[in-house]
Amino acid sequence: MLYRELGKTGEKTSVLGYGCMRFPRKDGRIDEERTEKQIISAIEQGVNYFDTAYIYPNSEAVLGKILAKGYRDKVMIATKLPLPLVHSRKDMDTILENQLKRLQTDHIDYYLMHSVMTLEGWQRLKQLGVEEFLEKAKQEGRIKRIGFSYHGEKDQFKRIVDDYPWDFCQIQYNYMDENYQAGKEGLAYAASKDLGIVIMEPLRGGFLVGKMPREIQNLWDSAKVKRTPAEWALRWIWNHPEVSVVLSGMNEEAHIAENVRIANSAHPHSLSADDLKLVSHVKATFQRMMKVGCTGCGYCMPCPAGVNIPRCFESYNDKHLFGDPYVFAKYIGFTSGYDGRKPSHASLCRDCGKCEKHCPQSLPIRQHLRAVSRDLEGFYFKPLVRMIRGYYKVRGIIKNKVKLRK
Repeated sequence: MLYRELGKTGEKTSVLGYGCMRFPRKDGRIDEERTEKQIISAIEQGVNYFDTAYIYPNSEAVLGKILAKGYRDKVMIATKLPLPLVHSRKDMDTILENQLKRLQTDHIDYYLMHSVMTLEGWQRLKQLGVEEFLEKAKQEGRIKRIGFSYHGEKDQFKRIVDDYPWDFCQIQYNYMDENYQAGKEGLAYAASKDLGIVIMEPLRGGFLVGKMPREIQNLWDSAKVKRTPAEWALRWIWNHPEVSVVLSGMNEEAHIAENVRIANSAHPHSLSADDLKLVSHVKATFQRMMKVGCTGCGYCMPCPAGVNIPRCFESYNDKHLFGDPYVFAKYIGFTSGYDGRKPSHASLCRDCGKCEKHCPQSLPIRQHLRAVSRDLEGFYFKPLVRMIRGYYKVRGIIKNKVKLRK
C-alpha cells in the first residue's frame, strides 16, 4: 500500500480510503459478519483511513464494533457533524458524544463539517458556536483534525477554505467531474493552502465501472496498457500529487482486492500523455451518451411521495447508455412494489422539490423524473403495476390461509 501525507497534518494516510456509506446488506440490514471480514481484510492490506458519518444508517456503530476488536489503533477514523441536525451549540456536543459512543473510541482522528454547500451555511454554524465547539473538542482530545466535505460551487469553496484554519477537506472529483463543484480549480486552491485533500465519488457512484457501453469499452480496449475501467478511473485521480486519499465504498470482496492492487502502484504523474488523452476521449463520449448525472448517493431520499429516485435514474441511464433490452421489465420490477413494498416509480413525484434541496449535484431532479416517466412509463405501465400488485396481494392472502390451515 502506498501512503501520502495529508497536507499540513504531516500524517501518512493510505492512498486508498475505505468509504463506509455502502456496507453490504442482508435482509434489509447491514451484513455485519461480511462487513467485518471485508474491513479486517482491508486493514491487513494496509488501508488505514475509514470514512463514515452520523447520518449513514448504523455505519458508525458497526464500524466501531469491528474496530474495537483490536484494530482501533491501526486506523484513523473520519466522521462528520450533520449540519441539518445542528440547531444549537448543545446539539454539537450531543452529536459528538453519540458518535464517540457509537464508534467505541475516545477520539475521532478526522472530524468534518458534513456537506457544506455555501459560505452562508458555514456562517450559520459559526453563529451557533461551532468554532468554540471545535477548539474545545480539540483541546480535550476528542477530535484531532478538523475539515469539511463540500458539495457547492468553486467560488464558495475558496471562500470557505479561507474562512477557517482547516486541516483538510473532502471534495468530489473524478474524470467526469473535473470541472464540477470544487473541481480541479478547487483542488489546486486547497493544495496551495496546504490542506490535506480527500476525494469522494471517484467512481461516480459506480457509474464509471462495471458493465461499460460498447462504445466506451472499445476505447478502453484500444489502450496499449490494458486496465479495467476502475483502474483507469482511480489511477487518473491518484495521478494528481495534490490528492492524499481516495475514498472507495468497497462492499464486495473483489472490489477490495482490485482497489488495493491498483493503490499499490498509484504514483503521482504515472499516467502517460497518451493515457490522459484516452481518458479525455472516454469522458467526451460519456457526456454525449448519458442522460442524468446521478451518482446514486441517496441524499435525495427518502422521497415524500415514495419515488426511488436513484433507481429511476439508473434505469433511465441504462436504457440510453447500454441499450439494455430488459430495462423496461427491470424498471417495472424494481418500482412496481410487487414484493410488498410501496410503488416507487417516477410518475409518483408530487413536484415538492424536497429532493433538489439535498442533491449534492444540484440536479433538476423533478425535470428528470418527468423525462423518466415519459420514456419508461407507457400507457400500459400503471395498469400493469396494479395488475402485478393485485396478483401478489392475492397470492399472499392464499399463502397465509394455507399457513393457517396447517
